[in-house]
Order: sequence, then structure tokens, then C-alpha cells
Amino acid sequence: MPDRPLILIDPLPRTLDVICEPDVRKRLEALGRLVISEGKPMADAEVDRLLPEAEILIGQTAMPKARLDRAPKLRAIFNVETNFLPNIDYREAQARGIWVLSPTSSFAAAVAESSLAMAIDLARGITAADRAMRSGTELYGLAANEGSFMFAGASVGIVGFGDLGRQLRALLVPFRNPVKVYDPWLPADVIRAADAEPASLDEVLATSRVIFVFASVTTENQGFIGQREFGLMQPGACFLLMSRAAVVDFPAFLDAVRSGRIRAATDVFPIEPVAKDDPVRKVENLLLSAHRTGGMKAALHQIGRMTVADAELILKGLPPVMCRRADPAIAARLRSMPVAST
Repeated sequence: MPDRPLILIDPLPRTLDVICEPDVRKRLEALGRLVISEGKPMADAEVDRLLPEAEILIGQTAMPKARLDRAPKLRAIFNVETNFLPNIDYREAQARGIWVLSPTSSFAAAVAESSLAMAIDLARGITAADRAMRSGTELYGLAANEGSFMFAGASVGIVGFGDLGRQLRALLVPFRNPVKVYDPWLPADVIRAADAEPASLDEVLATSRVIFVFASVTTENQGFIGQREFGLMQPGACFLLMSRAAVVDFPAFLDAVRSGRIRAATDVFPIEPVAKDDPVRKVENLLLSAHRTGGMKAALHQIGRMTVADAELILKGLPPVMCRRADPAIAARLRSMPVAST
């Protein structure tokens, strides 16, 4: 009987307990011989020793060409952080027929649901009313709804129409919102197929009462929503930053909110964790969330389910169907989020 496939698991900052329910863990263990390093990143010497026999790699391990040269049996690399990091020679992997994959849609449902909830909160002033009540400064009736509007039927703009944007679009259907989408990486027909109108960034910003930003950060678009773009928004518009903080000029974003011209929510920040004395914590008209909208057990378990399902297919000689494959040209342009040093 031939040796069972060797599977390297180097998943930090994830762990198998976080991403795999017990039945999914059993399916993974049934696939082959697991070599797991979860307490710390797998040592370089250990990676290099095991690569000649490895068929599956699950984790964020650096895989430049020199390492790919050492891995003649490698069939797939799964990034379970759900990013495509600049530590893999994507072109070389593609040339060798190695699948480089990530379950990028794992968080889409959870983030979209929170985004919708936060948008309704901003439109109706729910959290602001709660704070006023607790401080004894509340108003009642019509006076309490100054600046509020019905979310149902309000014009919506979506910036970035990947997994998150499309999931949100599906959730908006019962609210009958007219939706415009800006995504320069997508053909207009893809946007129209989702019952949305393709539009320029300026048009989305200027005509939408509620604006959701789901764009990934790339080498070209850092800070692409800045002072000029915030100036295009309607007075009283609601702006929700739900993807990566680096796509906006963050000081300009905070200035726009402080001015009272727009209301906003953000789940992401330029540096995380946010410092205890960061002024962002005291900005009025800003709904704050500590990068938590996707951090649900159900979403994290989806990472494991998608990864193991595709690993099962690949080891049978079949193509993956659950995870997104890295495109070398796109992966080279993506940027991950910085974190605070400790």
C-alpha cells in the first residue's frame, strides 16, 4: 500500500481547533499524514526537510521558488488566513500546476450581515439614541429623528463587488434599494447580473445615501477615497468602511465625520489593535467596531470546511470548487493589513 499523502499544517494565526469542527478535523486526518505546527510557525529547517514529500500545505508558510523546487509532489497550498500574501512565487506555482487557494468567501455572510445592521443603525440613529438616553440628553418623537431616514428604498452604493459586496447585495433585496456599484476589476455585465447598476466612483459617492466600502487594498488604491471624494457625498450620507482601512485617507475620513456632514461606521483601522488613547474613540457620528464583524465561529468553521473539501478533491485528482485560486497578477498587487507591534 503506498504511503498516505503528507500534509503540512502551519496555520498561525489560525489553529485547527478554531477552523475545524470535530467532524471536519476527522476528515482532514483521514486524508493523510499530518505534520502540525500550531504553537509557533513551523521552523524553516522542518519545512525544508518535509517539502520533498509534502502534497498539501495548509498555512501561511513562505513558498518562494527555491522552496517550490524542493517540493516535487506538492499539489496545493491553502492560505487559511484568507489572504494572498506576497510570500509565494505565484507564477512559478501556477506553471507547476500547484493550486494556490484561499477560502476567501468564508467571512462574507457574517460581514455582510453586520454591515447591513450598522447601516440601518446609522440611518435610524439607533446607537446615538441609546447614548443620548443614557446621558439624559434624549429627545422624543419627531425631534429625536432629526437627520434620520428610512433605510428601505434608500439609494445604496457599493465600492468593491467581490464576495462581501455580492453577499450584501443579496441581503438588500427585501429593502428595495436602488444599488450602484463601482468595481474597476469587474465587467459591467457581472454587476448588472446582480441587479445593480455599474457606475464610476464619483457617481456612486455623489448619488448614494448609504455607501458600503468592501474594496481590497492593492498597490494602486491605497487612500483612493480622500478629501475630494468625501466632499462629493451628500450631506447626511452614511459611509461604512468594512474591508481595509488603507483604501481611505483615514485622517480625511475622520475629518469628514467630525464635520457632521456625514455619518459613518468602521470595522477596520490603520493599525490594529487600536491604541487606548487613539482620538478615533471619541469622534462623534462614528459607529465603531473592533474588527469583529467577521469573527464568528460559524465563519471560522467555514474556513475549515472549504479547505478540507477542496483538499479532498485535489487528492482525488479533481479541481477545487470551494476556495478561490490565486491569480498571479492580482496576488502580486494585494496588500495585507498592518498590526501594532507588541
